[in-house]
Amino acid sequence: MYFTDRGLEELEERRGDEEVTLTWVADRMRAFVDLNPEFENVVERLATFLARDDTDDLDDNEDLTSGEEP
Repeated sequence: MYFTDRGLEELEERRGDEEVTLTWVADRMRAFVDLNPEFENVVERLATFLARDDTDDLDDNEDLTSGEEP
């Protein structure tokens, strides 16, 4: 189990039955970055990952995993 799994499990337990919009998620991510600017790049990478369709080119996904900016 990764350390982040605990946070994901808490999210699922607390809000797993809720329906939210992606606008709400984006707003929460912005609020997180406002409070924790050192995580701006990580949040940007996560947002880009979530925004991309499963059918996007493999090259685009490699940019995310290699740490390079897309």
